Amino acid sequence: MKKILPIVMLLAMAVWAVFNFVKQDSSAEEKDVGLQIGNLAPDFELQTLAGETVRLSDFRGEPVLLNFWATWCGPCRSEMPDMQRFHEDTGAAVLAINLTDTETNTQNVPDFQKEYALTFPILLDEDGKVSKRYEIRPIPTTYIIDSDGIIQFFVFGPLNYEQMKLEFDKLE
Repeated sequence: MKKILPIVMLLAMAVWAVFNFVKQDSSAEEKDVGLQIGNLAPDFELQTLAGETVRLSDFRGEPVLLNFWATWCGPCRSEMPDMQRFHEDTGAAVLAINLTDTETNTQNVPDFQKEYALTFPILLDEDGKVSKRYEIRPIPTTYIIDSDGIIQFFVFGPLNYEQMKLEFDKLE
């Protein structure tokens, strides 16, 4: 019995440590979801132009540049070449959410992708639910989200290559 008691105590301590670790890990998932720096970015699920389903949470483990845009938006057009270059140079995950419900013709979106030779995923917010959830008013709007899903930066208006790079470099 004296030999078993220390083993049982060690086992109980190990179980408690695992429980405590799991509880702490799940509390990270319970972090406040919101739109401010330090909040867990709201998750969403959208279809790409290619018909694939993408969720923001699929990118946990890597930082994400999340951009809201439309084809008719002049500043959106001006930042897209820099965003493509940033994606090519860094390999960073770029998710470009098109406000599809604001487009006059849905064919404008694939035409835009082709015109700008965009290779990152173009997500279609066809019913506007994601843009409403993110309270998008001016476009473009960009969020930079760290590998834990936490918002580290956001800006209303276009970004240039140097600004994108600067903000991503802060994550390292």
